Amino acid sequence: MTLETLINAAREIGASDLHLEPGLPAAGRVRGDLRVSGEPLPGRLLMQFAREVAGEEGWQQFLVRRSHDLSKVIGGVRCRINILQTGRGVGFAIRLLAGFQATIESLNLHPDLKNLGSHSHGLVIVTGATGSGKSSTLAAVIQEINLGAARHILTIESPIEYVFTPRRSFIRQREVGRDTPSFEQALLDALREDPDVLMVGEMRDPETMRLTLNAAETGHLVLVTMHSGNAAEALARIVGAFPSEIQGAVAGQLADSLVAVVAQRLKFRPDLGLRVPECEVLTATVASRAMIRNRDFFKLVSVMETGAEAGMWTFARYQSWLERRTQWCKPSDLPPPPAEELARTEFPPTPAAHSTPPLRPAGVPPPPVAGSHSPKPTGPSRIEIDAVEGESEILRPNRPV
Repeated sequence: MTLETLINAAREIGASDLHLEPGLPAAGRVRGDLRVSGEPLPGRLLMQFAREVAGEEGWQQFLVRRSHDLSKVIGGVRCRINILQTGRGVGFAIRLLAGFQATIESLNLHPDLKNLGSHSHGLVIVTGATGSGKSSTLAAVIQEINLGAARHILTIESPIEYVFTPRRSFIRQREVGRDTPSFEQALLDALREDPDVLMVGEMRDPETMRLTLNAAETGHLVLVTMHSGNAAEALARIVGAFPSEIQGAVAGQLADSLVAVVAQRLKFRPDLGLRVPECEVLTATVASRAMIRNRDFFKLVSVMETGAEAGMWTFARYQSWLERRTQWCKPSDLPPPPAEELARTEFPPTPAAHSTPPLRPAGVPPPPVAGSHSPKPTGPSRIEIDAVEGESEILRPNRPV
């Protein structure tokens, strides 16, 4: 038995999550419910899996923190993995990510959500309970930007879940703990890295919230996720995370920078055989901004009920739209991701330090590098890069963070 066989077995039954615990059978979350099968797993075997997956450096960090987060492709399945210490030993909580590039259509979301990425600046919040598809929705919005505009997108995640292939946009992805020590440091760095779009994996603490709001006010489109049950609760949690003496100022800052809040939950549809996202959408209007500034969050429900023309949705109205929908996208109907996305990156050799490139007449493009992909002649603003995932030389700290 290997970790790869367990993950492939979970994928075969359509599980979204896989839980491994010493002395217990493997448990998979299928359509929102846990299913247990197989024999109890020995703790020695799970510890071996953990050391192999985490690597020596990750294992040292696990010994200090008693938990470790990473993302990895195992058996052709991209997984978000949490290794944790429990009373029984070393266990796993594994999220099996979608095997396709997330888009608004492939996730069966309303087409109005495509507009979230069309703004030049401001704050977009995607909120919901754990396992409600927040990261997938955020990835779909980023993919819409990637396919439609030449913008610099910078993501800060812990860990990286969806690996994007740059198309029209230039995309950088930074993983907390590997590429940057913290969300706070990455947000401070981002203000000097010229991003057009900034994606923050999760807002958890007041300092991250403060830096995120500042970034949204300084001309960036900022996309974030949170944990809350609805849109009003998400906004109340942001303001309530700060000391009472500055909550008024934070509410005003939030009202001025907000673009939209999308609250999401998943519901299994037996007739379709898949879980469908149900959404509540609050957009920034004069009325909603005034209520946020005055911290009247309980009044936002009435604004969403009457704000259909402004792109707002209540859960009830969104459910009515789902009931009328006739065309659905199923994972089985989608092509698998390109194989080169899982291959090792190979860069052309670096020229010698003393070599000087020959001068070229003005207007003459440089010759193509051997082995590289020539860009398609689709205009100066289009960036076509067949990026692939692989290992790279990364500076590591001398001791666990």
